[in-house]
Amino acid sequence: MSKKIILASSSPRRQELLTQIEQPYTIRKPDVDESQIITHDPVEKVKQLAILKGRNVLLHHNDEIIISADTVVSYQNTIYEKPKSRKEAYEMMKNFSGDTHEVYTGIMLRSKDDEVVFVEKTEVEFWPLTEEELDWYVDTNDPYDKAGAYGIQSLGALFVKQITGDYYNVMGLPISRVIKEIRKF
Repeated sequence: MSKKIILASSSPRRQELLTQIEQPYTIRKPDVDESQIITHDPVEKVKQLAILKGRNVLLHHNDEIIISADTVVSYQNTIYEKPKSRKEAYEMMKNFSGDTHEVYTGIMLRSKDDEVVFVEKTEVEFWPLTEEELDWYVDTNDPYDKAGAYGIQSLGALFVKQITGDYYNVMGLPISRVIKEIRKF
């Protein structure tokens, strides 16, 4: 790829995915106030946040492409972001127990001459969880830096019965679609 990739994110999972596919990149963290996006629609929220972040990061050269993203979990029309407390993490996981929720990632790709925005959706079904499992899990560090209080690539994998859609989208970056879209630039 002749373009230089700029990742507008400090997410370790997004960095891990770009590194995994041996795609060189530079990080330029956006400085934005995410609270200004107030929609309760998960598709609109991730789309608007990806745009907000992507437009906040400057292009320094004509051969750069900025990747910005945002991920939320949605269950029964409620958006679940990163839990702020043990109680919140517990309630999130309890709600997902034995049921299916959605993970949405909004992506913005931006270069000097082009801009593409899209949203990827993955459905995740959890096994029914016992109180012991919930207590054990929320007492780990795993839930607290992830939308929806779990990481499919970490301890949260123990609870996933099945997924429909892109696994990497649940991690925060639907990497194969991102690279396919970049190749169009």
